[in-house]
Parts: sequence; structure tokens; C-alpha cells
Amino acid sequence: MSNTQETIPNAVKFAFGGLAGMGGTLFVQPLDLVKNRMQLSGTTGKKEYRSSLHALRTIIASEGVFAVYNGLSAGLARQATYTTTRLGIYTFLFEKFSKDKAPNFATKAVLGMAAGAVGSFVGNPTEVALIRMTSDGRLPVEQRRGYTSVFNAVARIFREEGVLTLWRGCGPTVMRAMVVNAAQLATYSQAKQGILSTGYVKDGIFCHFLASMISGLATTIASMPVDIAKTRIQNMRIIDGKPEYSGSLDVFRQVIRNEGFFSLWKGFTPYYFRLGPHTVITFIFLEQMNRLYYKYVLGTEGHRTL
Repeated sequence: MSNTQETIPNAVKFAFGGLAGMGGTLFVQPLDLVKNRMQLSGTTGKKEYRSSLHALRTIIASEGVFAVYNGLSAGLARQATYTTTRLGIYTFLFEKFSKDKAPNFATKAVLGMAAGAVGSFVGNPTEVALIRMTSDGRLPVEQRRGYTSVFNAVARIFREEGVLTLWRGCGPTVMRAMVVNAAQLATYSQAKQGILSTGYVKDGIFCHFLASMISGLATTIASMPVDIAKTRIQNMRIIDGKPEYSGSLDVFRQVIRNEGFFSLWKGFTPYYFRLGPHTVITFIFLEQMNRLYYKYVLGTEGHRTL
């Protein structure tokens, strides 16, 4: 049917962003769990896993095959808050800055950083719940938190540790999100533009796949050190009134001193193979939902893509 609107309403952009991210999470949650376990390996003074594959085998052997989906509710809730906000804001800003001509790489990076910062602040409570739920199984039974769902986790953290704990690690979370979004969103758009300019690949799912894998690699390299700081701070316990880490710099210092410099990229393989496919699936879902909306709601085939 025809419609006088020329663009997708902001509320729909936000919803599409969240749904795309949630769709991606259904596929990559096991990799997220392995990545988090790898990043926490070594905090007890011993290296728990030799590799990502060893971590996966150990988790399945000791906790059961379905343990790889521990924290799925938190992962979905994180996408519903964080990704809904960041992709909605980025899509809105991208369209605003694309009225006369396509924005350059620097502009895309700034737009991505702004969208990521806001989204990560909104999604921090679910991020804390996700880190704790995916790491619970590595603890001795008596030390496990035993959250039953993201709602139970958020409610118990609020009740037992106070509302500010839901925003624990917000600084490194925002910093990571700015790095991720500057790299992911900007390099995705730039890679897609470059791929299309060759004339060998047409705009479609294969193009989105190639651009997403390039974007995922750049994002993984740039953001992992900040991500490991975020993971350890959000999972840390307060012992005798003293936190395990005083901040991101203290995490970097302790990791480098105790585990080696390259441990800042610990869990690189599951991180990339989580981020790469998640980026692919998220952007494919997002592009297809945008295309269908333009076609069936706005009644036009032409639209501006990311």
C-alpha cells in the first residue's frame, strides 16, 4: 500500500534494531558464554582453560550441554535495551547526516560512538546480569549466585547490593561501546561502500556478510582490552569491603603483571566468532526488516541503507 511517509518512524527503527540484535543472540549465545569464561580464567591464580575449545568441552562435560545457553534471558534483554537504543539512534543520526550526501568515515565513527555510549548506559544492568549468569557455573557450588533469569538477577542485585551495582563497570562499558560502535558501525558502512564500489558484488545478503566479517575483525582487535576490564569489574566480588579491582587501569595492570600482555586479548577466537556472526546476523535482519517495511508499508522499493 502507498504511504506518504518517506522514512521509517523512529519508534520502528528502535524496534527493528532490538529485534535484529535479539535474533543474532539466539545464534551466538554459546560463544558469548565461552568468551566470558575465557576472560575470567586466571582470576583465581590458575589458568582454567587452555583454549576456547577446551573451555567449551569443559563446560559441556561439567555442566551439561544446555549450559552453553546459560544467561540467554540476560543476553536477549541486553539486546532489547542496548541494541535497540544504539542501532535506533545510529540509524536516525545516519539518515539525518545523509540528506545531501553520504557521510564520511569520521562522521560515521562519531555517530557510532554517540549511539554506543547512550545504548550502553541504558543496557548496563542487563550487561551485569549477563556477565554474572554466564560465569556462575565456573564457581564452586557454595559461591554461585544462582540467578534463575535476568529479571531475578536484576531484582536480587538491586535488593542485595543496591541500585548502583546495576551500573557497576558503567565507565568501561561505555568506553567499550564507543570503541565497538565506532569500529563496528563505521567500518560496516565503509566496508559495504567499498565492496559495492568494486562492481563485483551487488547490494544483498552476501555483501552484508562480507562487510560484517570485516567489521567484526576490526572491532574485535580494537575493543577486547576494554571488554576484559568490563567483564572482570562487573563479575568481581567485594571481599571485606574491598573490591577486587579499583577500576579499568587496575584490571590492565593486574592482567599484564599476572597473566601477560597478550592476555588482554584472551578469548579472541570466541569473541570474534561471536561478534562476526552476530554482526552478520544483526545487520542482515536489520537490512531485511528495513527493506520489507519500505516495500509493504511505505510502498517503495528505494531506500537508504546503513
